[in-house]
Amino acid sequence: MTTTTLAVLVPLLPFLGAVAGLLLGRTAPGFVRPLAVLPALAAAVLAVTVAVRQGGGKAIDASTQLTPTGSVPIDLALHIDGFAALVAVLVGVVATCVQLYSTGYLRDDPRYPSYAALVSLFTSAMLLVVYSGDLMVLLVGWEIMGICSYFLVGHYWETPEARAASLKAFLVTKLGDVPFLFGLFALAADAGTFRITGILGAVGSGGLDHPTLIALLLLAGVAGKSAQFPLHTWLPDAMAGPTPVSALIHAATMVAAGVYFVARLLPVFASSAAALTVLAVMAAVTMVGSALAALAQDDIKRVLAYSTIGQLGYMTGALAVGDRGAAVFHLISHGAFKALLFLGAGVIIHAVGTNSLAAMSRMSGLPKRIPDAYWTMTIALFALAAIPPFAGFFSKEAVLVAAEHASLGDTTGVPSGAGWTVLVAGLFTALLTAAYATRLWLLAFRGRGPAAPDHGKQPLVMNGVLWVLAVPSLAFGLAVTYLDDWFDGHALTPTVTTAVLGTGVALVGGLVTYGAWRHTTAMAARPPIGAVAAHPEDSPAVSEAEAIASHTPAYGDIAAAPDPADPGRLLLGPLHRHAAVGFHLDAVYHALFVRPVLAGAELVRFLDREVVETYVRGAGAVPRLLGAGVRRAQTGNVQTYLSALLAGSVVLAIAAVIVAAVGA
Repeated sequence: MTTTTLAVLVPLLPFLGAVAGLLLGRTAPGFVRPLAVLPALAAAVLAVTVAVRQGGGKAIDASTQLTPTGSVPIDLALHIDGFAALVAVLVGVVATCVQLYSTGYLRDDPRYPSYAALVSLFTSAMLLVVYSGDLMVLLVGWEIMGICSYFLVGHYWETPEARAASLKAFLVTKLGDVPFLFGLFALAADAGTFRITGILGAVGSGGLDHPTLIALLLLAGVAGKSAQFPLHTWLPDAMAGPTPVSALIHAATMVAAGVYFVARLLPVFASSAAALTVLAVMAAVTMVGSALAALAQDDIKRVLAYSTIGQLGYMTGALAVGDRGAAVFHLISHGAFKALLFLGAGVIIHAVGTNSLAAMSRMSGLPKRIPDAYWTMTIALFALAAIPPFAGFFSKEAVLVAAEHASLGDTTGVPSGAGWTVLVAGLFTALLTAAYATRLWLLAFRGRGPAAPDHGKQPLVMNGVLWVLAVPSLAFGLAVTYLDDWFDGHALTPTVTTAVLGTGVALVGGLVTYGAWRHTTAMAARPPIGAVAAHPEDSPAVSEAEAIASHTPAYGDIAAAPDPADPGRLLLGPLHRHAAVGFHLDAVYHALFVRPVLAGAELVRFLDREVVETYVRGAGAVPRLLGAGVRRAQTGNVQTYLSALLAGSVVLAIAAVIVAAVGA
């Protein structure tokens, strides 16, 4: 079988699995789990096969015309280079892990069949984006992911948080997609084609007439899809969905699509120094702001959500300094350890029935209760904090090295200011990342309160998936030296300067946070009277939907008050209350956009009810009155009709005599 045929099957198999799952979910429930897992597993195996055959060599291109358009053609095209091959492997592996994990995590969920089918469709859409060689076909996968995220984030639609989060995710990403669509049309108009190879050829020959405008329009869509400032606010709220969905969105789909798109078309953005500067500033603000917000969150999934935003900032920062190899390297590395962190968080939530770190910090015995989650999350947090030799160290160092070269003017076409911006923000974010990673580990696994209620052992499949993802989280950085061909032949090894600086600030961040935790723990007073309202052993297990709706633990009111041993409050000081609410950006959007739209809607409703309907009612009143009069005359009595006819005849005769007399 040819490589092209195998590549076509990679996105097709999950799509067919999604269709079959939707059709057979109710009539043949026994097929639901095989239809969820097997297509994703087969797609992952085929993606690995395609990557091996591609081998980091010449890109594989194949196309057939979709339909004659009369102007710019649209083709069903494949374009598989080293970056596409590796990202497809990431998507396939993470999707398979999520589907396997979900069979245990959502085993009692009545809507599991539709959930599994949507996850398969989500996977298929991302694989279409990865392999597509035509921007219009890529746009199809781009938009399908948007609607899948809407349904999956809103899976627990019984809760108002899930309903609001799904709507917010859809609307905010669509806000970026509108200029993105105009950017695609402008790009195709300048290049004369939607084919990626044709566009890159036009850029190389100087064929773009409006590179800055096109790049900025496209960046709006990237900011929405990849949750970059200022369109990042939907991602923390999207944690209202099931935890496996969060792992899929954060690790391999949706947010990865924007970064991958810019990497695919980096020459378009590199043709405008202004666009690179905007991208660098956007990345810097995103990195620092999200890391500060992560340090102030009490919900474990929101900590990880802001962490994802910051790590995506590293990727866009690498793109801003012209190094797509470093960006995609960190994309793949991050995908492994962030999927592990979310699925590990799911094990904690499944075990103790709460998302709240403040509650977990007052529980004891979690490392013994959930040892698999404890050890694998520890590995993933080391990778997130960029501690050698974990994968995150190598990928984050690749970004810092690229920024260092750009700041020294060694990267052609990249402003040195963009390099300095990314480098300084990246180092500061490395310190903050280690701080919130350490805080999460201490609060979740070193609590000193009552033992958490036992909600039963975790399914074996959930723990098994954690160890599968722990392998690349630990070893992928070491293996990257053998993957240079897949990254344009560009070596992604650390340099002494950035390695020392990056590791040094990470260690400082971790040690300072540990010291703050020891201090706050020692100084913390006894819990307030009534802090524990019930005996832990008497508390029932709660579902994740109930935990999301209540934002409380499974017992008592233990999380009602701030945790006195939280080092984040000590480290952030007065900034904590602002960072905890995302620096009030949602409030700004509510004042600038939501309130005016609601006021406009209220005005339209008033005009429709009081003005338009008044005229409509008035126009109908006259015929209604005439009809009432005619209805009174229609008595059905023949004598009445004859009398009226005779009276009318007499009146007409008298009128005729009078007219004749007047005329004479």
